[in-house]
Amino acid sequence: VSTQAKMPTCNFVAEKYKSYPYEHMQKIREQNISPSLRMYYKKPLLLHQGHMQWLFDYEGRRYLDLFAGIVTVSVGHCHPKVTVAAQKQLARLWHTTNIYMHPSIHEYAEKLTSFLPDPLKVVYLTNSGSEANDLAMFMARLYTRNFDIISLRGAYHGGSPYTLGLTSVGLYKHSVANGFGCSTTMLPDVFRGPWGGSHCRDSPVQTVRKCSCSEGWLFTNTFSNLQLTDCIMCVCHANDQYIEQFKDTLNTSVPKTIAGFIAEPIQGVNGAVQYPRNFLKEAYQLVRERGGICISDEVQTGFGRTGSHFWGFETHGVVPDIVTLAKGIGNGFPMAAVVTTKDIASSLAQNLHFNTFGGSPLACVVGAAVLDAIEEDGLQKNSEEVGTYMLLELAKLRDKFEVVGDVRGKGLMIGVEMVTDKDSRHPLPGEEINQIWEDCKDMGVLIGRGGLYSQTFRIKPPMCINKKDVDFTVEVLNTALQKHMERAAAK
Repeated sequence: VSTQAKMPTCNFVAEKYKSYPYEHMQKIREQNISPSLRMYYKKPLLLHQGHMQWLFDYEGRRYLDLFAGIVTVSVGHCHPKVTVAAQKQLARLWHTTNIYMHPSIHEYAEKLTSFLPDPLKVVYLTNSGSEANDLAMFMARLYTRNFDIISLRGAYHGGSPYTLGLTSVGLYKHSVANGFGCSTTMLPDVFRGPWGGSHCRDSPVQTVRKCSCSEGWLFTNTFSNLQLTDCIMCVCHANDQYIEQFKDTLNTSVPKTIAGFIAEPIQGVNGAVQYPRNFLKEAYQLVRERGGICISDEVQTGFGRTGSHFWGFETHGVVPDIVTLAKGIGNGFPMAAVVTTKDIASSLAQNLHFNTFGGSPLACVVGAAVLDAIEEDGLQKNSEEVGTYMLLELAKLRDKFEVVGDVRGKGLMIGVEMVTDKDSRHPLPGEEINQIWEDCKDMGVLIGRGGLYSQTFRIKPPMCINKKDVDFTVEVLNTALQKHMERAAAK
């Protein structure tokens, strides 16, 4: 596939691939690996090495990785600092379990909680995001002595039998009983939902929908030179409507007292969906009035990815009662965490709750090295600067192409939603999206997919990418969209 886009240079030289031939790998995949583990692309990639934002396949082709192992490689593939820390610990002590003390779990617990506000200072380490959310649900129910938990439609909180009740994306649902005690409420999606528009979300790029707030914003104070962007305490019509829907769920679908409410600060699997600015703040208040606790699922939004703040919940001006962490916490190493208050954590200590691998010496050393790399490499600031630059550049493609319905996100958590046209907002048919996606891959850019109809491109790269990578990405996507328009015109 020809393109004018020139891939940025990379001084790293990948090793020569020495494992089985591609065809033999395919055969093993078909015979020995669960078919539920689906693969991307018509001809799935066979990757064998990574370096920072780059991946290399078995033939030596280089790809710009804008999906980061599903939002997991936070500081860069095989980051030198993290790699060296892991190597040193591998030679010292892999595993002992947490029935004994070892230095790294204590050092890491202190370091991790230093990034969180009071009273979120108690850590329980696990191995995956599903496991962390599973435990958060358990803690919420134990602590409150209530059972019902509310989540947002379009949410993804894990694939375990327990968390599937909170996950509200049909693709992940199986035809077995799950979700007892779990209720969903309307997603406050200001692009695809019934309300919302051009002033509602915390993003450098707003939806092109006309905002119902644009002519009726109310200010608590009046200043002669007050601009809309200066408004601190405003009335958002869309937010009010979505909060009314939340109240309706509380009044009809759950008991008078509940265990809690869980939400991602920005929805990940659903395609970087953002809520009106004050939605979580008001929802948290309503939940606490019902005796429930508030859980922030930071599996994708944590560790500086949103740019302006280290945690996604901080962008909403709230402090949750439980925070769940995974993915970027270990830069690809299997680890996760639940962070909560001492009182809530104590509810789990009434009986034994044990995790063999959680908080292993190796995991904790890796986690600490990731935190150091984020700080030393300035990756939160990079996420804000490069992410904002990318959002604004992608918005130009939205203005240029009718099929690009929405560009949204914050920092390096970005969604590009594809539609048949901006008026109807109907999802672009799958076969058309697939071809754009395949063209991007053929030109050297790997991006994810999400949304209820797989209609949204998910761009959540390692946080070390730079503006040259952005320019390359935008050129590649522009070429792919041009090809799409040519195909559509030829029909």
